[in-house]
Amino acid sequence: MSLIFFILLIITIVLNVWTIFNSLFLYPLSAKRELEAKPSVSLLVPLRNEADNVKGLIRSLRSLTYPELEVILLDDHSEDGTFDRLNEQVSGDERFTVIQGKELPEGWNGKVHACHQLSLAANGEYFLFLDADARVAPGVIQQTLAMMQQKKAGMLSGFPNYPNANFLSHMLVPLQHMVVLLHLPLFVANRTTKPMFTAACGIFIMIEKNVYEAIGGHASVKGSLVEDVHIAREVKKHGYKMILANITESVLSYMYDSGQETWAGFKKNLYTGIGRSAGMVVFLTLFYAVVFLFPALFMVVGLVTGNPAFFLPYLLTVAFKMYVDARTGHPLWLSFLLPIAVVLLIAIMMASMFVHKRGEKYQWKGRFYQ
Repeated sequence: MSLIFFILLIITIVLNVWTIFNSLFLYPLSAKRELEAKPSVSLLVPLRNEADNVKGLIRSLRSLTYPELEVILLDDHSEDGTFDRLNEQVSGDERFTVIQGKELPEGWNGKVHACHQLSLAANGEYFLFLDADARVAPGVIQQTLAMMQQKKAGMLSGFPNYPNANFLSHMLVPLQHMVVLLHLPLFVANRTTKPMFTAACGIFIMIEKNVYEAIGGHASVKGSLVEDVHIAREVKKHGYKMILANITESVLSYMYDSGQETWAGFKKNLYTGIGRSAGMVVFLTLFYAVVFLFPALFMVVGLVTGNPAFFLPYLLTVAFKMYVDARTGHPLWLSFLLPIAVVLLIAIMMASMFVHKRGEKYQWKGRFYQ
């Protein structure tokens, strides 16, 4: 067997060992943690053209059991009847307030401006920013606050479980968990305030009000397309602790309804998410090709030559992805299609880069961003 095969075998073994070790520092939300105090919480949800999500969202939020809670929902100039549907669904529950957003100022990202307005209307000691496509377990606020109190964190975020409805979403959306466990050393990210070791997900962000105000709130990242990560970095820059948790048992997100929406969403975020660095695109393309695509090629060689040993690197990448999917509640069959998912990820990363390089704008929910 060739030297390349043995090198690839070692790489895929290390991949599994590293991922298992790193995952030990992705703390799970747990009902077993004791809540030391019960601060007031403002749950804040921006909505733009989310009429189809309103009923499921409000049903989920009505089930929350935390006593010191207000829920503020902002309709951001929707054109599909979101505002009327919100008022209809929250009727009779005094915890809920529905407001209408102001016009988007120059230089602001739409969602960021909506979250900024929500924060101005909030009265809680903690802010929980939640996306309209999220659904939460009844005790998620208690679980989140207990972990933040135990870890002495000013902010907590996490990537939810994604029950995807189309092939492209199945391939791409769960990769967010894989990328975090592969690239982010969580034993550093969750134990220090170093900004470069940071990840966050805007679908679910709990932040202490005092910390939020100290960093300048959403106004400090007003033009960002990846405001979740940039807010997390600001938290750490100001000396506060921010932790990433495994929230998949308590939060799920119906992130994209179609393949077209999946492609548009990833194209908007990917290049910006890696710092708009062409060099990083090249590096990640080569890295993913070596780690995930070469093992698939060796498997093909094994099929042709009848040598089952050549299956080993591919099976080890399957084991790696299966471990991630098992921890995050995603279908295990996805692991066998990892090479396809990686090819799609590389393609959309390139597409995202070319939008920027050509001086074009990213489009999302009827708005355009540079």
